[in-house]
Amino acid sequence: MVHKSSWITPSWLILLLDLGCSVIAINVAFLLRLNFDAEAYLSFPLEKIGFAVLAINLFLSLLLRTYRGIVRFTSLADIGRIAGLNFISSFMLFTLRYSTLFDDKVNVFPISVILINFFICSFFLLSYRLSVKWIFKYYKNFRTPGRTCAAIYYTGHSSLMLRKAISDAPGSGIKVIAFLADTNAHAGKSIEGLPVYASRKGQLFKMVKEGKISLLLIPNDHLDAAHLSELVEECIALNIKVQKIIPVSQWTDGSNNNNIQLKDINIEDLLERSVICIKNQEISHELKGKSVLVTGAAGSIGSEIVRQLVNYKPSVIVLCDKAESPLHELELEMSEKMLNVSIIPFIGDVCDKVRMQQLFDIYAPAIVYHAAAYKHVPMMEKNPSVAVMNNVLGTKVVAELSVEYGAEKFVMVSTDKAVNPTNIMGASKRIAEIFSQSFNNYLNDQYLKMGPVYGTPPTRFITTRFGNVLGSNGSVIPRFKQQLEKGGPLTVTHPEITRYFMTIPEACQLVLEAGAMGQGGEIFVFDMGQPMKIAELARKMIRMSGKEPGKDIQVVFTGLRPGEKLYEELLNNAENTLPTYHEKIMIAKVRASDFGEVNEQVNQLIASARKHYLTPTVLKMKQLVPEFISKNSAFEELDKGDKIKM
Repeated sequence: MVHKSSWITPSWLILLLDLGCSVIAINVAFLLRLNFDAEAYLSFPLEKIGFAVLAINLFLSLLLRTYRGIVRFTSLADIGRIAGLNFISSFMLFTLRYSTLFDDKVNVFPISVILINFFICSFFLLSYRLSVKWIFKYYKNFRTPGRTCAAIYYTGHSSLMLRKAISDAPGSGIKVIAFLADTNAHAGKSIEGLPVYASRKGQLFKMVKEGKISLLLIPNDHLDAAHLSELVEECIALNIKVQKIIPVSQWTDGSNNNNIQLKDINIEDLLERSVICIKNQEISHELKGKSVLVTGAAGSIGSEIVRQLVNYKPSVIVLCDKAESPLHELELEMSEKMLNVSIIPFIGDVCDKVRMQQLFDIYAPAIVYHAAAYKHVPMMEKNPSVAVMNNVLGTKVVAELSVEYGAEKFVMVSTDKAVNPTNIMGASKRIAEIFSQSFNNYLNDQYLKMGPVYGTPPTRFITTRFGNVLGSNGSVIPRFKQQLEKGGPLTVTHPEITRYFMTIPEACQLVLEAGAMGQGGEIFVFDMGQPMKIAELARKMIRMSGKEPGKDIQVVFTGLRPGEKLYEELLNNAENTLPTYHEKIMIAKVRASDFGEVNEQVNQLIASARKHYLTPTVLKMKQLVPEFISKNSAFEELDKGDKIKM
């Protein structure tokens, strides 16, 4: 669609108008000073006075370029230049009274006339500019009917900038008619002629009733998750849509082409806990200039780890995954960013030792982030041997090669489902944790026995353990979104089921942080705040879509899935954890295991899984993880009596 360019008044016409205003202003100043006495007025050399004023203002206009501004965009800077022009002009008129141009006996420019002229001329020059500006503004409003009436939350500088940007945007479909204050002190006042309401429910209702707003804009991140959630709930009840605006600092950094970008509030924004940001210079020190391997790189966690890794400028990042298409897409994404980091896509299965050995031979990674794993609980419950092969054997292969090729650190991505597991997936990840920890302790013991003659310490093994990741592949949020698009219902397994949640960037920050701060053998857990009921999450998403739960879209309970438990555990209390330098990051206290015994049992488990024996494989898993008690599963029978003993 081609837009007609707006007509702009020529600069020469603005200059003529300014000069005309200055001549009229000096004459009006004399008339006011003389109380409109025509005889006294005509006694002054008006032609010479007009010529002098015209010459001075022409010179100053050309010098200060006051005529160059686009009238309908008159700003404070333009007003300042006009005021400066009139001030200098008044000073020059004051000195001109002593020149030979006029009769010495006549006081051609009385001080009172100069002062009156200053104010009248300023009034004329600004009045016609502001009049044109307001005419264009209301003409634009007339040309764009049916605009959405909006209020802006917060009354600071960023909100004023947002209001101006919306007002000046061509063809904007939004009309700002009020501000919503974050403190009651501002309520009842006005900003730029617009009323200010307090962020209380009664005031919100009053704002809707008086202004008929249907949109609330929130600039920057002025609200924590709890307050934002409360405000969104109130707005939904009043049929007000809530949108966020990108930070003002990004309007001029080139990344958004100075366009205002509004974003709908996502469920991720309503996490009932504060988002944890970690800034550790050690991460850069650990990674810069080194070869880094990310297994499971095409997955939601692995790909975000890659995106964050490039900021620390490693020499090469090897993207290992067996999923061809997602890996190809990630490679394209990275190549489009024109990074100064070599990105190597490597198709391979972590269970294939020969292929993995080839990877280590060629790229010799110094840091390994092991994110490759099968993670879907019901699927792994039906395929326990495959869970063992991928999650246990894959970890064992990459861990042993990391040691063989002298990698500095091996950072494994685990899950809260490994705590007191009730399913195959959680148990397989717990076995991977046990193997990594015991391997780390074994290597340290061997190194201490052999002495420093062998140079660098052995590979250090670090584990990160966190809860559900919002937006990851197969997680509940994308599923709910798909069900909403189809008109429902939203399916939840149980009314009381609760989960901890974190965002993908947060999860990956933790992984990188663990790699930097870990000295080997730790299992890092995250303080993820309060868990959230999945049913409440579903209802909140329905309300955010503008529908009513139970009326427009139903929430249906389908029953717990195989291996699923109502409550996940993170062992994040003081009895089960040790503190670190960061109050939100702790180290889990778990039992130490003998590597020789663990390695033998893991080999037996893998041998059973290779043959895809189901019951023997699960029995061996329960031997390795005594706290593994199956829930809502076909394997519950194995927990009875002495069947677990072999």
